Amino acid sequence: MPHDAPRGRLLVRVRVRDALRRTATRIDAATPVSRDRAVDALRAFAILGVVLGHWLVTALVADGTGLRAASPLQDMPWLAPVSWAFQTLAVFFLVGGHVATRGYESARARGMSYRPWLSARLSRLFRPVAAVLVLWTVTVAMLLLTGAEAGTVHTLVKLALSPLWFLLVFAALTAATPLLARLHPLWPLVVVLHVDLLRFGFGAPAWLGWLNLAAGWMVPYTLGAAWTRGELDRRRAGLLLLVGGTAATAALVVWAGYPAAMVGVPGAEVSNLNPPTLAAVTFGLAQCGLALLLRERLRRAMRRPAAWAAVALVNLSAMTVFLWHQTALMATTATGLLAGRLPGLHTLPDGLGWAAARLVWLPVFALVLTVCWGAFRSCEHRGGRRRSRIVRTHRPKQGAGAAGARHV
Repeated sequence: MPHDAPRGRLLVRVRVRDALRRTATRIDAATPVSRDRAVDALRAFAILGVVLGHWLVTALVADGTGLRAASPLQDMPWLAPVSWAFQTLAVFFLVGGHVATRGYESARARGMSYRPWLSARLSRLFRPVAAVLVLWTVTVAMLLLTGAEAGTVHTLVKLALSPLWFLLVFAALTAATPLLARLHPLWPLVVVLHVDLLRFGFGAPAWLGWLNLAAGWMVPYTLGAAWTRGELDRRRAGLLLLVGGTAATAALVVWAGYPAAMVGVPGAEVSNLNPPTLAAVTFGLAQCGLALLLRERLRRAMRRPAAWAAVALVNLSAMTVFLWHQTALMATTATGLLAGRLPGLHTLPDGLGWAAARLVWLPVFALVLTVCWGAFRSCEHRGGRRRSRIVRTHRPKQGAGAAGARHV
């Protein structure tokens, strides 16, 4: 009997591995040849980058009376490169602009008018939002009824609902796709430049910076439209964006006094992200350049069934993952309080010990997010068949190409 147990566990592992391999092969075989898998890979990496970035730089400190938000970047500013690696929203807007422009052109070619096209795209964005709002409305009511500190409730709600600003901006740009499809990215970049010049050079009111909330993210979005038009196909375009964006960002940080962190830091006088500054936009240009340069490598990597299946899974539930990742962080933090103040979870993020402990907590956050995904992923696809966001390198022929357009 003792010898049978290891053999049984090995058999189970082999069966699970074989089942996963068969599933990956089936997904790979069902994917149309015309699909540009690099686009899906970039979208998946952008979403996962935001999730990991939030988990690494967001701390909820238990101070005896409640929870307050903090960031390791306050006491360890030399960790700013973490924000460079995981602040990937520009890549998401790049892909979003590319997909929306191509989708709108395809819809027009099929005779679809603007309104049904926009309705279909926005429903995919906002369908999973209702579940988040309902759960947090109930949670806030329970917290207030049980006497929770108002500051703690405010902190939790702000973190839970902060992803919604992104959806609102993305939805507005999506609605403006017919107007933005031909707009040169230089124009919104000029707006950002002048807004920052007025704010930081001539003492204009701080509220003027919120004009950059639209203009700043319009830059990568219109770059995505330029990608659709074929203007960024040459490798030189990606190199120019990468080198130029990197040099401009470095100059702004070193000589113009912009923060090195590309995310908001509690207590900082200036945030590069809320609202976006010129440094955040130039940094986004560098990220977009790198993304464009990686397209061919990603297409080759996505030929592997296992890699493609993982990317396809993330894309099928991208909004669910994005909307619930902060809730997963807070659920873990609140539950952990039952065991006392735990390092890396409730303690002040002021040293390498906290950073090492936070890395240990990442798999726990991922597990809780998986539970949220299992509970709420159906909200993202309710009201229609599960369809993937297909990006074609060319229009499919009638018949077989169109029949193979549905993703598993």
